[in-house]
Amino acid sequence: MKKTLLSAFDFLLFSNLFMAICAVAQALVTFHLIDTKPIHTVTGLLFASTLGIYNFSILLSKPKHPEKSPYRRVKWFFAHYRLMVTFTMISLLSLIPLFFLLSMESRILLVFLSVLSFCYSLPLFTVGEQKFGLRNIPGLKPFLITLVWTLSCVLLPILEAQDMHLADISTRDITILIAKRFLLIGALTVPFDIRDLFQDRQYGLKTIAVSWGEKNAYLFCQLLLAGYIVLLFMFRNNGFNVDFFALALTAVLMGWLIFRSKWKKNEYYYFFYLDGVLVLQYVMLVAFTLIFGNH
Repeated sequence: MKKTLLSAFDFLLFSNLFMAICAVAQALVTFHLIDTKPIHTVTGLLFASTLGIYNFSILLSKPKHPEKSPYRRVKWFFAHYRLMVTFTMISLLSLIPLFFLLSMESRILLVFLSVLSFCYSLPLFTVGEQKFGLRNIPGLKPFLITLVWTLSCVLLPILEAQDMHLADISTRDITILIAKRFLLIGALTVPFDIRDLFQDRQYGLKTIAVSWGEKNAYLFCQLLLAGYIVLLFMFRNNGFNVDFFALALTAVLMGWLIFRSKWKKNEYYYFFYLDGVLVLQYVMLVAFTLIFGNH
């Protein structure tokens, strides 16, 4: 029984299904904060695109001997190679009809984000004999990941809600929502850089952890989260409402998890506990609303 549960858990995490659920949860956070019902076209597209792009990125970076990789995720992924290729193809193909169901503004945004996502992994440039992509540019890896996630999970839901006349949000409020989520997701990307510190050095990736060192990278995470909480405090709606406490408590928990995330931690810690904060944020919003009343 335990072995079956562990196999199912590995499948959920290492196939990137859980990562796709995280993207959907973050879109649901946005819909909650703008007081709008979820738009299923948006959540479906985010699920399929996250699953497809994350799997595509792993397929591109296949090592020569994945079965000898120190990472459990890599060994699991390429041990189920055909299944993962199938998942990736189905996910990416399902984006075609979903894309044309969106507004023109959302399509333009998605084209921009798609270009960034694929260029992130593809070896576009060549210097001498070495090929590299956008992720190899110093400091760009965490910034690109954070930007794509933030615009996908905040701006895309807002654009669709406005197009369907479900919400009317000022440019100021949109900017504040984007800034807050950018700080939150940005803080979450750095522990993964710390975990991959030695691998990134080997591949010549100039991440925050590689450039600044592990200790300073952890400090940077906490500063980003502090900035997030400051923005929550400064731009709270209707005083200290239910949403404020749910989001602030989630950020504090995330700070504690990041503080505990040393690079020696196993992969379950990163792919479930840390990434799981993206799901927990929505769960906390719903739970606080049900217990303490409307936001």
